[in-house]
Amino acid sequence: MKYLIVGLGNKGSEYENTRHNIGFKVAEKIADALGTSFNTANFGWMAEGKYKGRKVFVLKPDTYMNLSGNAVKYWMQKENIPLENVLIVTDDLALPFGTLRMKGKGSDAGHNGLKSINEMLQTQNYARLRFGISADFAAGRQVDYVLGTWNEEEAEKLPERIETFSKASLSFVFAGINNTMSAFNGK
Repeated sequence: MKYLIVGLGNKGSEYENTRHNIGFKVAEKIADALGTSFNTANFGWMAEGKYKGRKVFVLKPDTYMNLSGNAVKYWMQKENIPLENVLIVTDDLALPFGTLRMKGKGSDAGHNGLKSINEMLQTQNYARLRFGISADFAAGRQVDYVLGTWNEEEAEKLPERIETFSKASLSFVFAGINNTMSAFNGK
């Protein structure tokens, strides 16, 4: 069985530690847990490993957020990975900081990365793991906020939250979405 875990983010050092790049950070932690590292690949950086007998591909797209769907579709087709074995890790303004929410389907909720994936796959029925970044910004400042860096309190808690998200992602691979939602959602 093959799985594709995609951490959404933007390439470039100016985006590295921004809220919008939390998907990349979780993907890096998953690769560490699998004992593998990222290599340059089509549409991004790919790490390949095994988890409890299952082949896991971990992707950080280099397409920028708005074109993430191109990378997801390409790797699903190239590796013949079924939709039910795809997990997208993304930031979410609607959730308090660090909140974990896994869902089996849903709207893009205004997220450009998810919007691109929905368009390319022609469905909203794929698993996504949302990392709460809260919505602590003034009216009209959303872009600055999501492309801004973590505050001191958030930065202190980030390593533990990233670790939990990594564990939830690997649980998805081994235990499936329903068991993972029961074990991790809201934690």
